[in-house]
Amino acid sequence: MIQDWMKEVTIEPCRCFAVHHGKKGFIGNTIGGILGFFEEAFISEGFSRRKGFLQSLDPRVKLLSIMTAIFATSLIKDLKLLVLIYIFTLLLAYLSKINVLFFIKRVWLFIPIFAGIIIIPMIFNIFFPGDPLIRLAYLGTTAHVGSLTLPESVYITRQGVYAASIFTMRVATCVSAVVLLFLTTPQQILYKSLRTVGVPKIYVFTLEMTKRYIFLLMDLVREMHFAKKARTIKAGGIFDEQKWVGGRIGYTLIRSMDISEKVHMAMISRGFNGDVKVMQEFRMHKRDYIAGATAISLSIIMVLISQNIIR
Repeated sequence: MIQDWMKEVTIEPCRCFAVHHGKKGFIGNTIGGILGFFEEAFISEGFSRRKGFLQSLDPRVKLLSIMTAIFATSLIKDLKLLVLIYIFTLLLAYLSKINVLFFIKRVWLFIPIFAGIIIIPMIFNIFFPGDPLIRLAYLGTTAHVGSLTLPESVYITRQGVYAASIFTMRVATCVSAVVLLFLTTPQQILYKSLRTVGVPKIYVFTLEMTKRYIFLLMDLVREMHFAKKARTIKAGGIFDEQKWVGGRIGYTLIRSMDISEKVHMAMISRGFNGDVKVMQEFRMHKRDYIAGATAISLSIIMVLISQNIIR
């Protein structure tokens, strides 16, 4: 009989990369951070096995519903509607047995980095004119940069802040929906769902192999760094370090090509014909039809309200 402790599934990411070999440098911290990010980003089996709302739906319905909601969100220009949809994603996370604070941190940790690069110019009158909200500097009437004439005053515009808020909430809502899909669906089932809705086989297979072997390559890089550190008595100069990094990049490329050839030959020898088989069969239930119809209907209604077709 299998003991109960052997059946337990932990939702915490593996901490095997956190091996301490003295004081870490920039390269060591970077490698450990990247590996930890990918482990936390892809390990979601614990959440997908919980008995929550989204976990109980058919993966195909879940995929189509979330994709429909993302498409509708990209068309909505009303900030209040976007906030409402985002709150609804938080409700779905709660009903799916996902810690809401963990869910919020996972989404908002990277939104300020990527969205901020795009939205920062939008809020200034230098790029997009608008009504002053916060005045920052007075440049005078003759201010210019090269042939570009600058405005007399630099300020944050009301229209720019509103447009930036819409963009940020739109990105947050779409990312939240995608994160919900990945957290509540086992990876193999998600790939099979993509195939059933018409995504080409080669794309799904490439995505699966990338996810499967990205940890292998990261572990290879980490081991090379630790091996060098264990054999280094005195740190070399910048030129020597750059030479070593360049050599390891070439070695990693050669090693990855060798691994890909061996894996491909092993797959062919075991009967691989270009398609990955998943044993689980999909079955539609009444709740799946209701959930799918509700998601599509709400998405259409939100878009119509945003376009002032429905008041």
